[in-house]
Amino acid sequence: MVFLVGFSGDKLYKISDAANAPYGTPPSERNIEQLLESSVVIINKQAGPSSHQVAAWLRDSFELKLTGHGGTLDPNVTGVLPISLGGASKVIKVMQESSKEYLCLMSYKRDPGVKKVQTMFQNFTGPIYQIPPFQAAVKRELRIRRIYEIELLEHNSRNTLFRVLCEGGTYIRNLCEDIGSALGINCWMEQLIRTKSGPFRIEDSVTLIEAHDMYVDWKESGDSSRISKILKPLEEMLVDIPSIEIKDSAVDAICHGADLGIPGVISVSKKMKRGQLISINSSRGETIALARATVNSEEIVKRSNSKGKVAKLERVIMKRGTYPREWKSK
Repeated sequence: MVFLVGFSGDKLYKISDAANAPYGTPPSERNIEQLLESSVVIINKQAGPSSHQVAAWLRDSFELKLTGHGGTLDPNVTGVLPISLGGASKVIKVMQESSKEYLCLMSYKRDPGVKKVQTMFQNFTGPIYQIPPFQAAVKRELRIRRIYEIELLEHNSRNTLFRVLCEGGTYIRNLCEDIGSALGINCWMEQLIRTKSGPFRIEDSVTLIEAHDMYVDWKESGDSSRISKILKPLEEMLVDIPSIEIKDSAVDAICHGADLGIPGVISVSKKMKRGQLISINSSRGETIALARATVNSEEIVKRSNSKGKVAKLERVIMKRGTYPREWKSK
């Protein structure tokens, strides 16, 4: 057996004589029926319904048993809302924790001046402290959230329009109020649009009505050209987290709950660090499971010819039996 270990781009490759077997289905080759069983649709949420109501409406519209949403938007907030279909709901939590981008209209009773607002945006870039509002469905405790960017777009005597890129779980309403407190004036969020959630942008989204029409058109005509454009494989939700590619012979063991060991690894993201949430993928690009890394990527290189665990499973995604069983019970 021959191994080659080295860096290439963002991946640390370990290439062996393991061949790709004709099992499973690569994300790009799934048909509409398979995608309806496990995929994500990017909805451009309108003002009015809650995130839960949007997910429930799409569930009924697509005649499904299960949907979920990737990050709560208040009823009056609009914009990008990823909706998971079927089995993809197992990984939708990753979207809830991913970075978000918003356009926000912030209002106040008296003009603090554009220079003061600009300075305050700079002061609020980086880690900030927040306590979730009373209406939030999470525990109200002090926590740190990171603001990556705040860009002032327009300003007048009553309003400021700005773009903010932030960590998932950041409350923009609280951000506006805290900026107002720092300025010494009463300040509030007037309007908010989410323009990006993880890798998905508002340009990728469709309205609920558009999604419904595409589904009905496919059911009546059999033409999948329209609906195929909005049913995105669940793997697209995971592009921002580190990944490990494993041998075909190890896939079914992972599906049965086994933790991943070094002998089963083909390649690993260079940026992977101990304790990070990662995706475990097949050689055909399919997500097998979500796991927590127990080593850094560099440690796998140093121990490439040895045994030992590299990740502890958190959630199995792939169905058992998709790949043949090549392991023995103790």
